Amino acid sequence: MAELDPHETPAAGMIDDNPSPEGPARYEQQLARSLTMRENIMITLSSVTPASSVFIIVPAILLGVGGASVLTLALAAVAAVLVGVCYAELSATYPVTGGEYTWAARLLGRPAGFATFLLTLVSGILIIAVIALGTGDYLGAAWSGLSGSWVGVAVIVVTTAVAALDIRTNAWVTGLFLATEVLALIVLAVLGFLHPERGIGTFFSAQTMGAHGLEGVGVAAVVALLPVALFAFNGYGAAVYYVEETKDANRTIGRVILVALAVTALVEIVPLAAVVVGAPSMEALLASDAPMNYFLLERGGSALNVVISVGIALAIVNAVIAIIIQIARLVYASARDRSWPGPVDDVLGRIHPRFKSPVNATLLVGGVAALAAALIPLSWLITATGASVAVVYLVVGTSALRLRRPGLARSRGYRMPWWPLPPLLLIAGMVYVCVQVARDTPSQLAISLTTMVLGLVYYLGFIHPRRGERWTLPDPVEEEGTA
Repeated sequence: MAELDPHETPAAGMIDDNPSPEGPARYEQQLARSLTMRENIMITLSSVTPASSVFIIVPAILLGVGGASVLTLALAAVAAVLVGVCYAELSATYPVTGGEYTWAARLLGRPAGFATFLLTLVSGILIIAVIALGTGDYLGAAWSGLSGSWVGVAVIVVTTAVAALDIRTNAWVTGLFLATEVLALIVLAVLGFLHPERGIGTFFSAQTMGAHGLEGVGVAAVVALLPVALFAFNGYGAAVYYVEETKDANRTIGRVILVALAVTALVEIVPLAAVVVGAPSMEALLASDAPMNYFLLERGGSALNVVISVGIALAIVNAVIAIIIQIARLVYASARDRSWPGPVDDVLGRIHPRFKSPVNATLLVGGVAALAAALIPLSWLITATGASVAVVYLVVGTSALRLRRPGLARSRGYRMPWWPLPPLLLIAGMVYVCVQVARDTPSQLAISLTTMVLGLVYYLGFIHPRRGERWTLPDPVEEEGTA
């Protein structure tokens, strides 16, 4: 077994992988294990940012199938359970802060693991840029001078500084922002249910605006929008990125993921149902470019619309903080696994002595995301990230399908019911989504697959020749009292 470079060991945070009488090699506990289950949920829900989903993503579903958008989200929530239980058992079996790539490397092979890492890294950074650029659209409702793309760049710079702080501080900062956005959704729900114009039968009526008014659409339209609805829920799996900072994570991480999913579905479906029931005119609602703002103007007036718009801007800021925290830990995990040249691993794998957070990795993520927001057109950013969620879910499903092979690690905290049915259904669903994306917008899938190929090339060219000392992939951190 090759010896580790003594200059790289402290920054990488990795215990030598030579067997010892004490047991298998494990990662060192460098991050502060200070989060409670509730605090992990707060940061995770901030990654989902349900308010911005309702105002930015859900309108595309509403305009496509009208009242049946509620049914579409409900069906997507059922499908998301398949994703959630896979994430839950994988997280409880391999509670490593790197998330999806660490599972793929251990269960599908290390080349697949690094290809997954590069996809999650690139898409994560670009998603930060995409959502940050949306801040100006909502702040502009209060002050037109805040409507430029430069606002998004400024948001990334400021939130990067916040994300570099200790994880508990960030849990409470994001928690306060989260309370603000949930309050905005409660206002939306109350306005709708206090002024009902139609019954719940509308939830099963798929309509869209045509040249001559409302026109019925078929079941195929609902099915086609399920991937969009899944994307509106996406983010509950981010809990695993904070697993090494969460107390009693082996036992609770599965519950954190499933609770975050349940809350996400509830706080997105209920306000949408209220808007469908309470809109003064379904025709006007579906004819509007911004149906949620139309509803607010009609039911609450212009002043309330401005207040809620500012609340949505704060929700976007919250999401930027949470996702920078998430991707920074992904970068830190890659340096700890010794994915880069030694000096790079030293810098990116370093933990700040006071904040116990990967400050250098955080600054890198924020800096690259700010450059992406400033230099890359929004349309290209959206194209580049369009298929990434489906491809990552496909990797997660395939990893979960191979999870219970003899001789592999066994979860001590969560085991999904009816295995292997959930991963099989998830794989089938994501293959269908990828086929649809390849048919409708092939460039989105091509970019995701190209990114993974580049990751594979890097692995084969740099990591594999040094496989005795790099990517040794020790066991997860052992929590005190769980040995």
